[in-house]
Amino acid sequence: MSTEKKRVALISVFAAIFLSGFKLVIGLLTGSLGILSEALHSILDLFAAVITYFSVRISDKPADTDHHFGHGKIENLSAFIETILLFITCIWIIYEAIKRLTSGETLIEVNIWSYIVVISSIVINIWRTRILRITAKKYNSQALEADALHFSSDIWSSAVVLLGLICANFGYYFADPIAALLVAVIILFATYQLGKKSIEVLLDTVPRSTYNEVESAIKGIKEITNYHDLKVRTSGADTFVEVNIHVNPELSIQQAHEISHKVEEKILKIVDRCEIHVHTEPEE
Repeated sequence: MSTEKKRVALISVFAAIFLSGFKLVIGLLTGSLGILSEALHSILDLFAAVITYFSVRISDKPADTDHHFGHGKIENLSAFIETILLFITCIWIIYEAIKRLTSGETLIEVNIWSYIVVISSIVINIWRTRILRITAKKYNSQALEADALHFSSDIWSSAVVLLGLICANFGYYFADPIAALLVAVIILFATYQLGKKSIEVLLDTVPRSTYNEVESAIKGIKEITNYHDLKVRTSGADTFVEVNIHVNPELSIQQAHEISHKVEEKILKIVDRCEIHVHTEPEE
């Protein structure tokens, strides 16, 4: 499992290196703010991809004496760092776009390489977003999910830049900084989604959908007469569940133990990589 996650994260790093260099060269040659903003975005993507690569290397390490609940939250921290990088990107793009619109310095050179770099970016990002999403879903990795969200925003932002280049080709040069502003809006939206999710996990906010599924599973076990103190939290790809259940006081210890095992089995069917603690009590 860890090998596949690391391989996909490393592919993302190499893709980011290629796109960053390609966009930066073409952006400087043409003077297109849209392409330069995309270049900066890709450079930050590279930092994010590197952070993701190292986070997935560390996150699957087992629990030790210093980390009793494992190292999963390194993935959530990685996702939060990506949020900060995305926000920095937006600030620079908005500043440059407004500066060009107010100063009237919107003249850019549009050539065949302008289109090649943007279209290449769209194709590569569609491909790597797909493999990141598949792997993130397969292994419940928030770091890879964050990368997928990050690069899916790149697809839309590149499409907006492409539209700006087409308009500039017909003499509407103001379309380039406007396209850059739209890129910033798209990135801000992705930043909000990513930041909200990573902060919730870092603060141990209850994952409501998982909580409801676990609660439904417990309610479906007829041998349980009551339950309380159900707690659910996530850390990277791992989920931790604690619950106190009440059973018939006339049951033997073995029978009560079998019921707790039944609870664990039902929860494991709906939640992957889950560590469960069930405390069994006699019903008063």
